[in-house]
Amino acid sequence: MKHVPLLFINVVIIATCGLIYELLAATVSSYVLGDSVTQFSTIIGVYLFAMGVGSWLSRFIEKNIAEKFIDIELAVAIIGGVSAPVLFLTFAYVSYFGLILYSLVFIIGTLVGLEIPLLMRILKDHLDFKDLVSRVLALDYVGALLAALMFPLFLVPKLGLNRTSLLFGMLNAAVGIWATWLLEPLIPRKRLTILRVKGFVVIGILGIAMIKADSLTTLAEDGLFPDQIVYAKSSPYQRIVVTRGKLGHSLFLNGNLQFNSFDEYRYHEALVHPAFAAYNGTPRRILVLGGGDGLAVREILKYDSVDSVTLVDLDPLMTELSNALPALAELNQNAFADPRVTVVNADAFVWLDNNELEPFDIAIVDFPDPNNFALGKLYTTRFYNLLRAKLKPDAAVVIQCTSPLYARNSYWSIIRTLEATGFIVRPFQATVPSFGVWGYALVKMQPFDTPKDLPPAIGLRYLNEHTLAAMFDFPTDMTMPSDDIEINRLDNQALVRYYESEWRRFE
Repeated sequence: MKHVPLLFINVVIIATCGLIYELLAATVSSYVLGDSVTQFSTIIGVYLFAMGVGSWLSRFIEKNIAEKFIDIELAVAIIGGVSAPVLFLTFAYVSYFGLILYSLVFIIGTLVGLEIPLLMRILKDHLDFKDLVSRVLALDYVGALLAALMFPLFLVPKLGLNRTSLLFGMLNAAVGIWATWLLEPLIPRKRLTILRVKGFVVIGILGIAMIKADSLTTLAEDGLFPDQIVYAKSSPYQRIVVTRGKLGHSLFLNGNLQFNSFDEYRYHEALVHPAFAAYNGTPRRILVLGGGDGLAVREILKYDSVDSVTLVDLDPLMTELSNALPALAELNQNAFADPRVTVVNADAFVWLDNNELEPFDIAIVDFPDPNNFALGKLYTTRFYNLLRAKLKPDAAVVIQCTSPLYARNSYWSIIRTLEATGFIVRPFQATVPSFGVWGYALVKMQPFDTPKDLPPAIGLRYLNEHTLAAMFDFPTDMTMPSDDIEINRLDNQALVRYYESEWRRFE
């Protein structure tokens, strides 16, 4: 067979496509379920196990091996190609998402596991066994590397999950058609025609789905969000969706509610103003970490003494959302247009570590909840030590800390982590109807009393002296549950484990 070298290219493509499908499944599940650590590990584990099952099953294929190899390639193409759209639609419209998720992962893994042994059997008469095994396994791992690099750096940021899935399904089908020419001597002519027709039909189906990818995404999101979607776009970091309903606009990141315009003022007044009330002096330099919607900045700009606000948020699509969505610009009162505001699009962890800055008077830390390791690192002792180094000795900081009612261990893990870093901590909580009871931490580097007074005439809708005092009073069911709550460090990410186990109860 004269095309032996070309068949090795199939190995790379098979490995690349297979891993891409599993990364897609893990990413989709983390988007819709939020439980990224568990989902990624179990999905990859099930996929590898299924490949082993496929390899074992290959022993039972004894006839028409080349033909069966192409049939399997086309099966992987159609099942893997539609996997991401099917998972999104399944989550939106049926109640047994987990069953379909792991069934798809297992089926794709089994089919990919079948392909490599069959290809090795096709090639065994043309190469020395030692050379055959070394080449196939080496190229298999090369394909895995290509998938691991392309997926986060190019495919998801540029194409999105649905288009990536469909594109690689079409690639699988094209490889299957190509293989009919490479393996032509081993397949009867009549079967060759049938296989090629099947391959082109698969490409046609996936091509139509590719054209309709936006419609598929909209259909899935219409099922996920009860209100009308007025903005939806994917960045390299997250899926941003804004809806409009009877209570106003809501922002969702990866399916998780960030605010509703009806009651967001409660959350953001509680986030910002206790820090100003606790600061002994005239606050001029303010740091905001996260908060790319500009709503915390809106509250900060109510203080005439503020000379500069530096906002650090990873996602430029998020900090530019006000430009694309007039409703958000109105809600944050065009905060980013104020000349005192400087926006830095960077990873806050890296930015704090790499920049020498004039110290800040006040810092507001408004990151998303720690539902994965990338976010969990922003709640570690290492991160808080980096933050300390950028503050004046008498600076005041407020940090959002998830709910002390729904995620009690998570909340107090953050408090203990702050204390382990050397901060003096005053935990507090506020009621935000969209979220329920929400938790914060007011911290300083020097001993201080709980603030009692708020600046007059700055236009507060929620906070007054009575509510300010009440926020620092915790009922019994929200106090620290035990003394053995773990401190969150880079090398243990205890907070992510707490968070996943606690919020999973409400799925």
